Amino acid sequence: MTLKNTLLALALALTVSAVHAADPLVFDDPAMEERYNDLTLELRCLVCQNQNLADSDAELAQDLRREIYDMMMDGQGDDQIKTFMVDRYGDFVLYRPAMSGNTLLLWLMPGILLGVGAIAVFFTVRNRNQRLAAERQQG
Repeated sequence: MTLKNTLLALALALTVSAVHAADPLVFDDPAMEERYNDLTLELRCLVCQNQNLADSDAELAQDLRREIYDMMMDGQGDDQIKTFMVDRYGDFVLYRPAMSGNTLLLWLMPGILLGVGAIAVFFTVRNRNQRLAAERQQG
Protein backbone atom coordinates (compact mmCIF):
# COMPACT_ATOMS: atom_id res chain seq x y z
CA MET A 1 0.00 0.00 0.00
CA THR A 2 1.42 3.35 -0.96
CA LEU A 3 1.68 6.29 1.41
CA LYS A 4 -1.03 8.10 -0.53
CA ASN A 5 -3.46 5.17 -0.17
CA THR A 6 -2.60 4.81 3.53
CA LEU A 7 -3.29 8.50 4.17
CA LEU A 8 -6.53 8.30 2.20
CA ALA A 9 -7.68 5.26 4.22
CA LEU A 10 -6.77 7.03 7.48
CA ALA A 11 -8.66 10.18 6.45
CA LEU A 12 -11.70 8.09 5.49
CA ALA A 13 -11.62 6.22 8.81
CA LEU A 14 -11.40 9.48 10.77
CA THR A 15 -14.28 10.96 8.79
CA VAL A 16 -16.49 7.92 9.45
CA SER A 17 -15.69 7.97 13.18
CA ALA A 18 -16.39 11.70 13.36
CA VAL A 19 -19.81 11.17 11.76
CA HIS A 20 -20.69 8.56 14.41
CA ALA A 21 -19.41 10.62 17.34
CA ALA A 22 -22.15 11.43 19.83
CA ASP A 23 -23.08 14.99 20.56
CA PRO A 24 -22.05 15.95 24.08
CA LEU A 25 -25.00 16.28 26.43
CA VAL A 26 -25.04 19.56 28.31
CA PHE A 27 -26.71 19.89 31.70
CA ASP A 28 -27.41 23.20 33.40
CA ASP A 29 -27.85 21.56 36.79
CA PRO A 30 -25.41 19.06 38.37
CA ALA A 31 -28.36 17.32 40.06
CA MET A 32 -29.95 16.70 36.67
CA GLU A 33 -26.67 15.29 35.34
CA GLU A 34 -26.52 12.96 38.34
CA ARG A 35 -30.11 11.83 37.66
CA TYR A 36 -29.15 11.16 34.05
CA ASN A 37 -26.10 9.15 35.12
CA ASP A 38 -28.18 7.14 37.61
CA LEU A 39 -30.80 6.36 34.95
CA THR A 40 -28.24 5.24 32.39
CA LEU A 41 -26.71 2.95 35.02
CA GLU A 42 -30.11 1.44 35.88
CA LEU A 43 -31.15 0.73 32.29
CA ARG A 44 -29.71 -2.16 30.26
CA CYS A 45 -28.37 -1.93 26.73
CA LEU A 46 -30.61 -4.15 24.62
CA VAL A 47 -27.83 -4.91 22.15
CA CYS A 48 -25.03 -5.71 24.62
CA GLN A 49 -27.45 -7.18 27.20
CA ASN A 50 -24.83 -7.37 29.96
CA GLN A 51 -23.95 -3.69 29.93
CA ASN A 52 -25.86 -0.71 31.13
CA LEU A 53 -26.58 2.23 28.85
CA ALA A 54 -23.81 4.29 30.45
CA ASP A 55 -21.11 1.78 29.50
CA SER A 56 -22.35 0.66 26.09
CA ASP A 57 -21.03 2.04 22.81
CA ALA A 58 -23.78 0.43 20.74
CA GLU A 59 -25.69 2.72 18.43
CA LEU A 60 -29.00 1.81 20.12
CA ALA A 61 -27.51 2.71 23.52
CA GLN A 62 -26.49 6.10 22.16
CA ASP A 63 -30.03 6.63 20.85
CA LEU A 64 -31.53 5.61 24.21
CA ARG A 65 -29.18 7.93 26.11
CA ARG A 66 -30.28 10.77 23.82
CA GLU A 67 -33.95 9.79 24.36
CA ILE A 68 -33.45 9.86 28.15
CA TYR A 69 -31.76 13.24 27.90
CA ASP A 70 -34.58 14.66 25.76
CA MET A 71 -37.23 13.32 28.14
CA MET A 72 -35.41 14.84 31.11
CA MET A 73 -35.18 18.19 29.33
CA ASP A 74 -38.95 17.95 28.72
CA GLY A 75 -39.43 17.72 32.49
CA GLN A 76 -40.29 14.04 32.80
CA GLY A 77 -39.41 12.24 36.01
CA ASP A 78 -37.38 9.06 36.49
CA ASP A 79 -40.48 6.90 36.90
CA GLN A 80 -42.01 8.28 33.70
CA ILE A 81 -38.80 7.59 31.78
CA LYS A 82 -38.50 4.04 33.16
CA THR A 83 -42.17 3.38 32.39
CA PHE A 84 -41.66 4.61 28.82
CA MET A 85 -38.62 2.33 28.41
CA VAL A 86 -40.43 -0.71 29.87
CA ASP A 87 -43.52 -0.07 27.71
CA ARG A 88 -41.33 0.16 24.64
CA TYR A 89 -38.71 -2.56 25.35
CA GLY A 90 -40.13 -4.73 28.13
CA ASP A 91 -38.91 -5.50 31.65
CA PHE A 92 -35.56 -6.67 30.29
CA VAL A 93 -34.44 -3.06 29.91
CA LEU A 94 -34.36 -2.70 33.72
CA TYR A 95 -31.41 -4.10 35.64
CA ARG A 96 -33.63 -4.40 38.70
CA PRO A 97 -37.13 -5.14 37.43
CA ALA A 98 -40.01 -4.84 39.88
CA MET A 99 -41.32 -8.05 41.47
CA SER A 100 -44.35 -9.08 39.43
CA GLY A 101 -45.84 -12.16 37.84
CA ASN A 102 -43.70 -11.65 34.74
CA THR A 103 -40.45 -11.35 36.69
CA LEU A 104 -41.12 -13.75 39.57
CA LEU A 105 -39.09 -16.54 38.00
CA LEU A 106 -36.25 -14.10 37.34
CA TRP A 107 -36.14 -13.19 41.03
CA LEU A 108 -36.50 -16.78 42.28
CA MET A 109 -34.17 -18.52 39.82
CA PRO A 110 -30.89 -17.86 41.71
CA GLY A 111 -32.31 -19.43 44.88
CA ILE A 112 -33.76 -22.36 42.95
CA LEU A 113 -30.46 -23.02 41.21
CA LEU A 114 -28.57 -22.77 44.49
CA GLY A 115 -30.97 -25.24 46.11
CA VAL A 116 -30.70 -27.71 43.21
CA GLY A 117 -26.91 -27.44 43.33
CA ALA A 118 -26.84 -28.04 47.10
CA ILE A 119 -29.06 -31.13 46.72
CA ALA A 120 -26.83 -32.46 43.92
CA VAL A 121 -23.71 -31.97 46.06
CA PHE A 122 -25.38 -33.64 49.04
CA PHE A 123 -26.37 -36.77 47.08
CA THR A 124 -23.00 -36.94 45.31
CA VAL A 125 -21.09 -36.81 48.59
CA ARG A 126 -23.46 -39.28 50.26
CA ASN A 127 -23.19 -41.79 47.41
CA ARG A 128 -19.41 -41.45 47.36
CA ASN A 129 -19.19 -42.02 51.11
CA GLN A 130 -21.48 -45.08 50.87
CA ARG A 131 -19.40 -46.51 48.02
CA LEU A 132 -16.15 -45.97 49.95
CA ALA A 133 -17.65 -47.59 53.08
CA ALA A 134 -18.77 -50.61 51.03
CA GLU A 135 -15.29 -50.93 49.48
CA ARG A 136 -13.69 -50.85 52.95
CA GLN A 137 -15.99 -53.61 54.19
CA GLN A 138 -15.21 -55.82 51.20
CA GLY A 139 -11.47 -55.21 51.26
